[in-house]
Amino acid sequence: MKLLSIAVPCYNSAAYMDKCIKSLLKGGEEVEILIVDDGSAKDNTAEIADRYAAEYPSIVKAIHQENAGHGGAVNAGLANATGLYFKVVDSDDHVSTGPYRKILDLLREMSTRENPVDMVLSNFVYDKVDAEHKMVMRYRHVLPRDRVFTWDEIGHFTPGKYILMHSIMYRTQLLRDCGLELPKHTFYVDNIFAFQPFAAVKTMYYLDVNFYRYFIGREDQSVNEKVMISRIDQQLRVNRIMIDSYTHDRIDSRKLRSYMLSYLTIITCISSILAIRSGDPENLKKKVEIWAYLKEHNPKAYRRIRFSLLGIAMNLPGRWGRKIASWGYAAAQKIYGFN
Repeated sequence: MKLLSIAVPCYNSAAYMDKCIKSLLKGGEEVEILIVDDGSAKDNTAEIADRYAAEYPSIVKAIHQENAGHGGAVNAGLANATGLYFKVVDSDDHVSTGPYRKILDLLREMSTRENPVDMVLSNFVYDKVDAEHKMVMRYRHVLPRDRVFTWDEIGHFTPGKYILMHSIMYRTQLLRDCGLELPKHTFYVDNIFAFQPFAAVKTMYYLDVNFYRYFIGREDQSVNEKVMISRIDQQLRVNRIMIDSYTHDRIDSRKLRSYMLSYLTIITCISSILAIRSGDPENLKKKVEIWAYLKEHNPKAYRRIRFSLLGIAMNLPGRWGRKIASWGYAAAQKIYGFN
């Protein structure tokens, strides 16, 4: 069995996927690289995937499918994974060699255990275009380092610091057992990936290494604010799935409940601020609808989120209320460096 299966969703990625795949190949024979060509038609992504599969037949597998979006590509990777652990690395990102070796050392040790941990975590770097200083998402002040721990042992996550897809390696069988299936033709499913399975995760291990390099800054990138506004319906779809996933009474750990509620608050507020900043009356109606959905489907979570500081800020009445919310969001962008 491979130690690690890495799904690489690719959609017209020929311009940058080489850098990603070459960084992953440094894991050698203990790694399985699943290049998912998600219906690419505008470039030679499919040919590049096949070339790597032919050159490294014991490491790389090329998977070709009709376009299903990022979530559909992750699903295809998971369906074909044979490794003990599963990770997603987007085709415009890459990984650092030294931390990669340390992670594989840990996974090798986990493979000898009767009960390997459910989730392995590491840091990631915001590799932002033209940024002189690259922001690193570290967890050393909230997660125990270099040992097995549970949700009851985590610290308090401050605003702007959350566990994201780039940080995570799940035990592959855990994802299958909890029935993870991301929606097709939908962006922002990484939020579901780093949320829905958490109730099934019982044990974790955190390595304080800067493993994942998250490229950010292309104008057409999904996290560009203008692009996010144009895809607000997909953001709202993800938001609703997360609302449905957060079942307070089925989450054993009080600290995990608190963390998930805080993250759901952030996602709901992002949906709201995108609607506000769009200035589109139809999107403002959708903002009202997502809060109504939360109230109807999870009234307990609604009360906690709606009357939090962020919830109040997102629902200030009138034109000036929307302006205040937008100014607050712009200030948070500068402080935390997102988008």
